[in-house]
Amino acid sequence: MNKVVLISGASSGIGEATARVLAAAGHQVFLGARRVDRLEALAAEIGGAYAPLDVTSRESFQSFVDAAVERYGRVDVLVNNAGVMPLSLMSSLKVDEWDRMVDVNIKGVLNGIGAVLPRFTDSGHVVNVASVAAHMVMPTAAVYCATKYAVWALSEGLRQESENLRVTVISPGVTESELADTITEEFSASMMEDFRKVAIPASAIGDAIAYAISQPDSVDVNEIVVRPVAQR
Repeated sequence: MNKVVLISGASSGIGEATARVLAAAGHQVFLGARRVDRLEALAAEIGGAYAPLDVTSRESFQSFVDAAVERYGRVDVLVNNAGVMPLSLMSSLKVDEWDRMVDVNIKGVLNGIGAVLPRFTDSGHVVNVASVAAHMVMPTAAVYCATKYAVWALSEGLRQESENLRVTVISPGVTESELADTITEEFSASMMEDFRKVAIPASAIGDAIAYAISQPDSVDVNEIVVRPVAQR
């Protein structure tokens, strides 16, 4: 069954790749991000639709979901993908960047869930993009790991609360994206540059999301971890 799929952070990286994969599979994709020019170009290319979205704003997410319902009449799947990763040592006290990660990576996910749950009828599917950082901690990534563990925990709690709602956590390893572009600390940026040499294409994550979405309504793929073979 082809589904109406909403994707946050769809202007680049995993969000863009997922939109391409799902559109190619016949799903109706509704794209959201702040960079509307990129959304416009992508939607024109793959045959989807779009609306501006700031995931840190509850009102913006609500408007995004409402626009999708107005266009397609329903929502089947939300892919909560938007995220930021300005890694830094805790001792650097980049507190504004800590706040930004909490606002986007945690509150953004909650805003999406809050906006979409009332729009689901008999069933629905929330796909939250976390990270292998939800399962490990490393220097410079303490806050980022904390936000991604929160995504995992929120997803598991949401899953347990409903017999009809499907909830999937996608935990990517090192993947080609613009995430590392948000790093402002030279030490962390240098470390990440070396770490990302084994990155896999973002389409690999899109394929994992497509697999989870394609399962029968009675089957809930709870979590998929996708990482490069060379990543330890």
